[in-house]
Formats: sequence, C-alpha cells, structure tokens
Amino acid sequence: MTGQQSEGDRKHPVDETLPPFKMFTSGLQHVAAMYAGVVAPPMIVGPACGLSAAETAFLMGASLFTAGIATLLQTLGFWKVGAKLPFVNGVSFAGVTPMVAIGKAQSPDDALPIIFGAVIVAGVLGFLVAPYFSKLVRFFPPVVTGTVITLIGVSLLPVAFNWSQGGNERAPDYGSLTNIGMAALTFVIVLVLRRVLRGFLQQIAILLGLIAGTLIAIPVGITHFSALSQASLVGFPTPFHFGAPQFDIAAIVSMCIVMLVCMTESTADMLALGRIVGRPADERTIEGGLRADTLGTALSPLFNGFANSAFAQNIGLVAMTKVRSRFVVATGGLILIVLGLCPVAASVISLVPLPVLGGAGIVLFGSVAASGIQTLASAAMEKGDNALIVAAAVGIGLIPIAAPDFYHHLPKDLLVVLDSGISTGCLVAIALNLAFNHFGGKTADGDAGDVGDAGDATTADPPAAVGHGGPAPAAAPAH
Repeated sequence: MTGQQSEGDRKHPVDETLPPFKMFTSGLQHVAAMYAGVVAPPMIVGPACGLSAAETAFLMGASLFTAGIATLLQTLGFWKVGAKLPFVNGVSFAGVTPMVAIGKAQSPDDALPIIFGAVIVAGVLGFLVAPYFSKLVRFFPPVVTGTVITLIGVSLLPVAFNWSQGGNERAPDYGSLTNIGMAALTFVIVLVLRRVLRGFLQQIAILLGLIAGTLIAIPVGITHFSALSQASLVGFPTPFHFGAPQFDIAAIVSMCIVMLVCMTESTADMLALGRIVGRPADERTIEGGLRADTLGTALSPLFNGFANSAFAQNIGLVAMTKVRSRFVVATGGLILIVLGLCPVAASVISLVPLPVLGGAGIVLFGSVAASGIQTLASAAMEKGDNALIVAAAVGIGLIPIAAPDFYHHLPKDLLVVLDSGISTGCLVAIALNLAFNHFGGKTADGDAGDVGDAGDATTADPPAAVGHGGPAPAAAPAH
C-alpha cells in the first residue's frame, strides 16, 4: 500500500476544498473583484426611482445579499439547479437601462414594486425554459452576444458622464470644474492602477480607485456622510421593503428580454469557465447553471434585489490564480450575504461622490463595451452578413442614447422596451442572425451549409461574457 490515491479516486480541482484560511482569503478576493459591480446597478436604479441616499444604501445591501444567495445556488446547487462550477453571480447590468426607464415612467411609490414584479415573472419563465434554452446555444453565436454586450456598455456610458458632472442637473455645481476635475482624476488613477498593479491588486483597481478618489474628495468638500450616520450596524433586507410586487405587462416584456440576454451571457460564461477549469460545460451543466441564474433572479425581489447574471472578471480571476475550487467561490457567496446583513458596510459605498464614481464608471462601462468588441472579433465579420447584422442592431440600439425622444409619439407601454437600446438591439440581432445565418440556409460564416451548425457557440472558444460587474483581465476576455 503506497497510500496514494488512484486517478479515479482523486477529486477534480473544481470539487476540492482548501484549508480554511486560504478558502476565506481566496473567497474574499472574489468578492473584492466584483463588489463595485454589484453595488453600481442599485446606485443607478435607486435615484431613478426617487430613492433617498439611505434607501439607495438599503438597496445596495439587498443586492449584496441576493448576489450571495445566487452564487451559492450556482456553486453548491441542489437537484438540477446549479452549474457547480466556480461561477460568481451578481446583479446584471443588462437590466439597468430598462429598469431606469420603468422608474422614470412610474410614480416613485410604484416604480420598484413594478420592477420587482417584472423580475419575478422573468425569473420564473426563465427557470421553466432553461432546459430548452440550453439546447439553443447554437442560435446565439458571437455576432449576437458581442452586439448585445457592446450595447450594454455604450448604453451605460451616459450614466457615467452624468455622474461625472454631479448627477443632478438642477444642482448649481452641475458640470462644475470641481466635479469634472474629480472625475478626471479618478479616471486617471484607475488607469494607472490597472497599468502598474499586478495580480489581486490589479483585479480591484476600480475599487482602489474609488477609495483613493473618495479620500481626495473629502478635503474638496464633495463627500457626504449622511447615509452612513443613519445606517445601523446589523440589519436584514426586509421582504418587499418597498411594497408588494405589481405586475405590468410592458415591464414584464422588457424584463423577459433582459432575462434572455442574461441567459445568453451566462451560457457564454459557462462555456469559457468550463474550459478554464478543465471541466467542459455540457448541455446538462448549462441547464443547471441557467436554472440557478433564473431561480436566483426570481427569489431576489423577495429581498429587494434584481436580476442576476455571471461576473466575467471572476472567471478571469480563476484563470489567473489557478484556484479552481467551487467552494472558494461559495465562501465568497457567504461573505456577500454577511455584507448584505450589515447596512453600515453597504452605506460606506454611498460615501463615494458621484463625480468620483463617474470617473471610475467611464472605465467600468467602457470595459464592458470593449469586451463586446472582443467578442465580435471572433464573429467572422469579414464573411457573409455578420457585419450587416451588427450594423443594424447597433444602429437601432443606439437610438435611445443618441435621440432620447425618438419614440415619444408611440404608446407609453411600448416605450419601456423601445427606450432600452439593449433590449431593442438584442431583438434585432437575434432576428437578423436567424434570418441571415439560419433560415437563409447559410452558416454564421456566410457559406452555404448545414443550418444546424450556424453560429454554434459550442464549437468555438468564445470569450467569456461580461458579467457587467466591470473590466475583466486579459486572461479571460469579458462577455
């Protein structure tokens, strides 16, 4: 007896547990890499729905809490739920623009209940279609996912520009030299940190940039401590804190489109992560992962959270550190839950002045757009009609950004969908890809052939889809 395990008895690195200290520090590293991305969407949606600084801080805490739950569902899983890979979930940026549109179209008392009702329905429907969606991967090639991801980043950049000016157009200092100067300084700090730091510190360059910018902003006089002073040390995201969910058809349609986008992105992430950890994601893995995404999304509104999706920068972290254990990421999920139960921790983020957040946001959202362009680079743009698909989808998707009043004569219910460039661009990309690359009898490369192979995402090495949480390292291009 040599005491050595046979190869058949040896655990796959994905299923290994690490010593407690390494488990905790590695899990904390995952949290640090995605923390800013989790709290950014509620910081956008909260003010759009008329929330105060304290209520927005509550919403951020709820997002941390629900991201932790979704991550545990994904990594540990049960029954047929969960990819059981080191897969981090958090609030998806894909839902931000349509949720802001809903918030602006509704009264402050109804905005969040309508959003939560739409997210619940979208999550439940997504859970039901997950087994079928996992079979449709080939209909979502890089030409579709890349277009959608590019639009996500581009659609959010105006938010960063608004933050950089101060966030409130009616404020006397809106667009002042002080605000723009702080945004520019933070922007430069983030770029320098991303360039000079290595390893873990490079992963959290945006978080470090926010901290540095906030500290500099204190003597400048644009940092406010009101939300922190009102927050308690321990709290719980009270179920339906903002009211019982309401169900509006137009909002539901819009969030169902977002759910489709999230499922597409998560599928691309699972394919990439499976290769990185040496456990390729098959149809069953993708089905389980999509069930975890959608179940987490359906449960999130109960605790005042939003739709959840993958965070690609964490996939890059796995690739760089070579720590492949899903239990490390599960530990990160537990840390997120603890942070969500501590309102003071969430309120600390509200100390970040909007100009500072705007400067970092330009890098954050710009990186999302760049990740989409990276994905399009593998879309065989030089062949067939793929360039035409991207041109049409991006053109339609940019209408709400370039001409916000373009659809103002159309029925109000349609505006919830049309005012989201992400939703409209996604629909156009999917429809044209089907028309040109499938029903037209051509492959995604534009050559005549078996339509069953058109755009098969499982036959290539697509970049990991961006989890909308921020820039992914070069080791794993973001979706």
